Amino acid sequence: MTFLFRKKYFKILLTLSLPLLFSSLFLWLAVRGMDIKKVQIPLSKAKLSWIFLSSLFGILAYIIRALRWNLLLKPLGYKITFSNALWTLSLGYFMNLTLPRSGELARSTALYKVEKVPVDLSFGTIILERMIDLLSMAIFGILALIFRYKAAVSFFHLTMPSYSTKHTHNIISFSYTQLGLVIIFFAIIIFLYVNFRKKILPFLRGVLSGVLSFQKIQNKNKFLFWSVGIWICYYLAAYLVCFALPETANFSPMDGVFIIVIGTLGMLAPASGGIGAFHFALKTGISALFLSQHKDPALGSAVGLSYAFLSHGIQMIIVIVMGCISFPMLAKAKKVS
Repeated sequence: MTFLFRKKYFKILLTLSLPLLFSSLFLWLAVRGMDIKKVQIPLSKAKLSWIFLSSLFGILAYIIRALRWNLLLKPLGYKITFSNALWTLSLGYFMNLTLPRSGELARSTALYKVEKVPVDLSFGTIILERMIDLLSMAIFGILALIFRYKAAVSFFHLTMPSYSTKHTHNIISFSYTQLGLVIIFFAIIIFLYVNFRKKILPFLRGVLSGVLSFQKIQNKNKFLFWSVGIWICYYLAAYLVCFALPETANFSPMDGVFIIVIGTLGMLAPASGGIGAFHFALKTGISALFLSQHKDPALGSAVGLSYAFLSHGIQMIIVIVMGCISFPMLAKAKKVS
């Protein structure tokens, strides 16, 4: 019994510590060699009006996602309230701060408690959402490659120093870092497979029904409208932050497209809340933008970190506030149901 308890405790500890390890690693990569004062100066000049406006679009994305989720669940025979959709969504984002991608399951579980929607069905609709997000991200990526090709190439070279013959030491150290990340990633995949292989097939049947719910949506134009609206909100939430900082206030709309692509890549890393990975990605991305515009890439790195701390800070405040509100709201809804 003691051995089983210790084994279970070790698994929980390992599961929670790995994302923190990723965050710490990427945050170290982001701030190493940086003069923190150069990062603080742009932040001290940040304009609150643009920060507030960015926050509004961040919250609006929550609202539109909640509305769209109802469209996906209706064909499955479940009409949920807007309130329950919004707060289970908020809970899911909040839980992602502890363990990446855990929020999707937490969101489905919470919805079952207040609306009795089977977890596998709602989880399937969430997977469909992620597939649509991936398609939307691909469109933004194509636009970034077309209109900011030089910046994309610069970003590739800055993140892959092995292509430079001038920094042999950095090549070796970064290669080992990449190898370590790959090993940890596959260790997580194997861990999940071993623990869930016995339950995965029955669960997938329900998930598939959720994914296929798109075929049964009656108002597909409305669904498309909400889907486009979500990513317009994401884009504006990211781009408007540029106007808050003097050094990025002259960024064009296409620079904003490049920034949201780079930022999303950072958020995809298995780090708690994208902490560290987002900062490293934006530091490198804005440095690449500066380089493509024949500006000092070192200054771009400092400005990129300033932008990352500000933009990510806004996101975290929204996630934490909305997440904290979701607990009493869902507890109240559960009593009513």
